[in-house]
Amino acid sequence: MTTPRPRPATELSADEARRLALRAQGFLGAPPRRSGVRGILRHLGAIQLDTISVLARSHELVPYARLGAVGRKTVENAYWKPDVSGAPSARPHAFEYWSHAACILPIEEWPHFAFRRRAYRNRPHWNHELPDGAYDEVIKQLRNEGPLTATELGGAKKTNDWWDWSGTKVAVERALMYGEVVCVERRGWKRVYDLAERAIPEDLLHDELDDTECLRRLVRLAGQSLGVGTRADIADYHRLKGEQVDAVIADSGLVPVTVEGWGKPAWADPAALETPPRGRHRTTLLSPFDSLIWERARTERIFGFTHRLEAYVPKQKRVYGYFAMPVLAGGRLVGRVDPAREGRTLVAKQVTLDGPKAVPAVAQALAEAATWVDCTDVRVELVDAPDLREPLVKELARILV
Repeated sequence: MTTPRPRPATELSADEARRLALRAQGFLGAPPRRSGVRGILRHLGAIQLDTISVLARSHELVPYARLGAVGRKTVENAYWKPDVSGAPSARPHAFEYWSHAACILPIEEWPHFAFRRRAYRNRPHWNHELPDGAYDEVIKQLRNEGPLTATELGGAKKTNDWWDWSGTKVAVERALMYGEVVCVERRGWKRVYDLAERAIPEDLLHDELDDTECLRRLVRLAGQSLGVGTRADIADYHRLKGEQVDAVIADSGLVPVTVEGWGKPAWADPAALETPPRGRHRTTLLSPFDSLIWERARTERIFGFTHRLEAYVPKQKRVYGYFAMPVLAGGRLVGRVDPAREGRTLVAKQVTLDGPKAVPAVAQALAEAATWVDCTDVRVELVDAPDLREPLVKELARILV
């Protein structure tokens, strides 16, 4: 028997819900600029990692979209360097673990992923076979030699196939999932593995919290990061199961609301409801892996915008391009750009515009992105509405003068 859901205390219009979501994600009003990239990480609770790099990697694009042209080295240092001096004894700010996907997470959330570490330890089936003795050997090597990459441990792959891992790589990834090993640094995109007992601050290094307490915390964090969301939205943020959300949401601190046109129960962060969202909107290109648009059904519901990463779609079947980046302006998604780089030219290989009014915003987003990645020129190739290509080129020329 399920517990009856409390009557919603608040009714939100679709526009109010959209603005709450934008503010919660750092795109409306003043994001935590004073605390920079680390503030964005804490604000969002998780920033997704991905191997694809077109303009930059996704974990760089996420703070850029909110803060503007913050230096790429500054972004990396904010995640992986303990402090300005990089003193090895200093407290780390982040660790990498499985949340929505492989994500950078604030270090203070380590205890709240104990439920997932326990689940991995009890998991009966794996995609990779673990050779006898490999796990113990990896732990021994890290203990004796200090932090190491998979290559330094003995090699990541047996062949050139992406998922054909070596026994060493299988072992260290298993240890990462279990929580005996942790990644608090990347070097040139390679994970640097260390023993959790050495890398995680002592006050955080425990799995004392039971599953309910972990889930309650992550559900509340998801609600705060979303502003307002359905059960599916909240579950998707840290990839929880629907029944896990159901078990704790009544005690999570989130409050039930109804949203015009959503047709499903929703919950909101009560702090977000206290003041109406105000301030300037960001105009920017979004990574396809940005948490604003993680969940396709939510993106369609809030923005009326269908978003799909086509990098893994056969080329002949792509509609918008390999790495089409949605364009956010005025709190709306007004188009897409599939970018590339040729020397110091940013190439807009394929541009989709939501009518003539989108031209200035898309031009502004392209110009700012070009400056950020040290490009001096923007070349526009295909535009879905051919009559808008010339106005877009002219607007870009005006901005880039």
